[in-house]
Amino acid sequence: MPAYATNMRLKFPILAITLEIVTIILFGIFVTYESQGHHDTSHGGHNETSSGIKLYPMFQDVHVMIFIGFGFLMTFLKKYGFSSVGINLLLAAFGLQWGLLMQGFWHMSDNKIKVSIFKIINADFSTATVLISFGAVLGKTSPVQLLIMTILEITIFSINEHLVAEVLEASDVGASMIIHAFGAYFGLAVARTLYRPGLKNGHENEGSVYHSDLFAMIGTVFLWMFWPSFNSAIAEPGQMQFNAVINTYFSLAACVLSAYAVSSLVQEKGKLDMVHIQNATLAGGVAVGTCADMNIEPFGAMLIGFVAGIISTLGFKFLTPILASKLCIQDTCGVHNLHGMPGILGGIAGIIACALGAKANYSAGNQALALAASLGIALVGGALTGFIMKLPCWGQPPDQNCFNDSIYWEVPEEEEENEESLTHGDHSKNKAEA
Repeated sequence: MPAYATNMRLKFPILAITLEIVTIILFGIFVTYESQGHHDTSHGGHNETSSGIKLYPMFQDVHVMIFIGFGFLMTFLKKYGFSSVGINLLLAAFGLQWGLLMQGFWHMSDNKIKVSIFKIINADFSTATVLISFGAVLGKTSPVQLLIMTILEITIFSINEHLVAEVLEASDVGASMIIHAFGAYFGLAVARTLYRPGLKNGHENEGSVYHSDLFAMIGTVFLWMFWPSFNSAIAEPGQMQFNAVINTYFSLAACVLSAYAVSSLVQEKGKLDMVHIQNATLAGGVAVGTCADMNIEPFGAMLIGFVAGIISTLGFKFLTPILASKLCIQDTCGVHNLHGMPGILGGIAGIIACALGAKANYSAGNQALALAASLGIALVGGALTGFIMKLPCWGQPPDQNCFNDSIYWEVPEEEEENEESLTHGDHSKNKAEA
């Protein structure tokens, strides 16, 4: 029996249960509630208001983005919808637990990780890096491999986040660098390591149909609507948090216009490409993240979003094929175009904004170091993670079974087809015997 056939029956449940038991034990030892009268001075001096229940609405917005936005955005593959939404739920549910531990170990008090709404928002953020990377290898990896990636990526992410926020003291409130650029280039490094020559010319299931693209647009709209909360949730309450909401709002709006315009411009007969609309319209939220809470004025945010929509759309049209053919990077969802390049744009915008004094007490040099660190750690960490995921023991699916739910899910339509074929076979057999 091939390795992938036993993957779900044996390896997956054993790994999933073991990981959850270990996590519960670690929670029992290290995690407790934060008192609502406690002043949480970690993560940039947030006080009891930001760590209390008043942040819950923004937490819910971020939660919707993680579980609905990311999940449905990846349902564009015509035979991989169950996996896109279902494995997204699996990875996010485990990732938010592991993320709270990995981030919390840097901010312990009395040898305990004291849980607040602020900390569980950050835990959700840590899962976003995994879900971005998941997009780069979508359809080509097993659930076991993806759980391994989740453990390693969140651990490495927490180290990079600590380096950027605490050591370099860089500003990245909407995480253009530490989530989007990091998650994209980590995923691209994994995809390069797991390169499949057999998929060089594509796969029959690596495409969309009308209804799968419509489902993916659900994810796009949810992400687009709630992105201001994502970029402002951990901002300092008051003017900075207000700036983050407004800047993200206008950056996203400007991004839509440029993405639509460039999509029409580069497509034959001026028609719009749904891949561009599903993804490039969100690039403004990614790109404005680093300087979202800075005093860049609404027109500055709109300029960032406008440029982001252009480079993202052009990336989908021209760069994705080059990455696949020249660099052997098979980026299923085009995370390089939605998260990678806009994340770098966001880091550069943050460097310029700090140099112009848009946020006091932040160094443009440290911002540049933060961007370089995020990219470097992502590429090295992703390559190492890819080599570990490539070990035969994890049961990677063969080329012919990629981009197909039926290898890991009970698929009703396929069962009906099998029953029909069996029924026709029985009828033929009966006729032959008669």
